[in-house]
Amino acid sequence: MAAEKLDKTVVRTATALVVGALAVVFDTTILSIALHSLATDLHTDVAHIQWVTTGYLLALAATVPLSAWCLARFGGKRVWMVALAIFLVGSVLSGLAWNADSLIAFRVLQGVGGGLMLPVMTTMVMEVAGGKQLGRVSAVIGLPAMAGPVLGPVLGGAILALGDWRWIFWVNIPFCVAGLILAWRMLPADRGRDPRRRLDVVGVLLLVPGLAGLLLGLSDSVLDGGFARLDAWIPLVAGAALVAAFAFWALHRRGDALVDVRLLKVRSVWSASTLLFLSGVALYGAMLLLPLFFQQVRGTDALGAGLLLVPQGLGTLACRPLAGRLIDRIGARWITVVGFAIVAVSTVPFAFGLPASADPLLLVALFVRGFGLGAVTMPLMVASYQGLSGEQIAHSSILTRTAQQLGGSFGTAIFAVLLQAAVLGGSTLGGAFQSAFWVAVGVTVLGVAIAFVLPGGPKRAAAVPAAQPVPEPVVEPGTAVRGA
Repeated sequence: MAAEKLDKTVVRTATALVVGALAVVFDTTILSIALHSLATDLHTDVAHIQWVTTGYLLALAATVPLSAWCLARFGGKRVWMVALAIFLVGSVLSGLAWNADSLIAFRVLQGVGGGLMLPVMTTMVMEVAGGKQLGRVSAVIGLPAMAGPVLGPVLGGAILALGDWRWIFWVNIPFCVAGLILAWRMLPADRGRDPRRRLDVVGVLLLVPGLAGLLLGLSDSVLDGGFARLDAWIPLVAGAALVAAFAFWALHRRGDALVDVRLLKVRSVWSASTLLFLSGVALYGAMLLLPLFFQQVRGTDALGAGLLLVPQGLGTLACRPLAGRLIDRIGARWITVVGFAIVAVSTVPFAFGLPASADPLLLVALFVRGFGLGAVTMPLMVASYQGLSGEQIAHSSILTRTAQQLGGSFGTAIFAVLLQAAVLGGSTLGGAFQSAFWVAVGVTVLGVAIAFVLPGGPKRAAAVPAAQPVPEPVVEPGTAVRGA
């Protein structure tokens, strides 16, 4: 039986949002191979230029929790267009940066826009869908997350080879302008706004610096000394304390909290959030390990490493349409179980330390790994919204988005520390990567076990978010392992 076509309003809304979101995803993946070039041209060291990504990440942490209040107060269309305009201005100014400090400041501005865009995008399109064909809608809205890893590194390498690094940011301009025009013409008018909705100021003062502290501590832990560094564990401890204080505040507050943490009592939300954290570790931890493996063990350059990762993105691209239809038929549980299992099995060849003659096998493994990742993230986003009302959708989006973001940062940090510790402990560089890849396999096996807790069959929900790109890891793929 032929599948029912998506509603025209859903298609129009998704199209307008996807075009604008492409700017955010391309910006993230293109920049990942450009930090060494930026450090050279701006006459600074890699440790300083690293704040180009860290500042962006912290800005995301500050704005994502505000998205639910912004949606309720101002409406999705208005918030989306303002956020996209902020990202556009940040992109233009980043390309005009005259030194490292100005570039860092303009990247923070980009992060403010990007942090609002991603949760708003998914919440808007799923509300328009009205809970129908959740898997297929998720596959459509997840197009930016698929295109970025495939095209971003290649486009970034071409820009650096043929032109000036400033075009890494200016390439966003046509996507932003087209996205603004399409949003003005195609997004539905805002309805159901609450102009009197008050901002939870205490919640902002607790949660925003708390998340920023956690992410800052994780970013500093990838430097020499790892988690033993004073500038790593102090923000980690302070951030954890502030987040815990926010949870206590939100549970006892009379009125609307910045984020409704009571949703974590819902089985679908807490299980999906936990698994999204693990998927962030598996995906973005590997985004550190895999390029470094090809560069430091196999001897390829940054562009070559980016091209070698294309099969993983193609695997995700191939999985999305199939996963979207299966979610609507059988639900998220078994798709997620199989997806995590595929990721685990396809990571094993890297853990065996195969010789260079086996690289074709590794490329096949990357394609299969990408297919598995495509079967993990999207079903989890669908599952996290089962049984929730429209009022709860934006809050659940913040919880799942934050879980995936923290997982990505934790994965980047923990694998960087593992590599450094193995090398300093006397292991060969190849042996250090083998140990790190075995840990990655263990993380995904844990995901297989937890995935059985997910709800079973498909259920209708008011809105369901699709897979979203996580901010880029705070260690660029070209960074050498210290001590190697």
